[in-house]
Amino acid sequence: MLLKKQTVWLLTMLSLVVVLSVYYITSPEQSGSNMAAVDEEETKEENNKSSSEKTEAGADEGGSVVSGAAADEIFESLRLDLEEERSKQKEALRDTMASTDLPADKRSEAFDEIQKIDEISRKEALLETLIIAMGYKDALVRADGEKVRITVKSDKHSPEKANEIIQMVKNEIGEMQMVSVTFQPEK
Repeated sequence: MLLKKQTVWLLTMLSLVVVLSVYYITSPEQSGSNMAAVDEEETKEENNKSSSEKTEAGADEGGSVVSGAAADEIFESLRLDLEEERSKQKEALRDTMASTDLPADKRSEAFDEIQKIDEISRKEALLETLIIAMGYKDALVRADGEKVRITVKSDKHSPEKANEIIQMVKNEIGEMQMVSVTFQPEK
């Protein structure tokens, strides 16, 4: 069990590195003076970490503002929760596959379900990368059955941008009954 948790942690960190690498490569500002500004911002974020943890509760239904660091933590927390939930589902399906009491067709269905979960996870990661490559700071894609919920971190949003994202989702995942795009302001 410990080995599987370590594997999930490793895969999560690797996917985070890939997303950050794509963001760094596609970011429009890539000069030496910007690197000093980034280092300065990182130092400020570390100093303000305790204050950002207080605001981690984030934007409530009343519309309070979330700091950038806290919003990033919320996105990462949601990603980790989704990954953990899917890992539990896959573990239960693996137990089903390992059961010799069940007929072969039930075990085959469990294997197919694991493949679907893996495919959805890959498509979500790809869509997040593509959305970030469109110039957004961050994106969170969650596909649940027939619904795809997308949260994009951006101050600038429009119905045209949302439609562009929806079309990209339909091209990658296929026709879903419902695709929703939510824009979260960068603060």
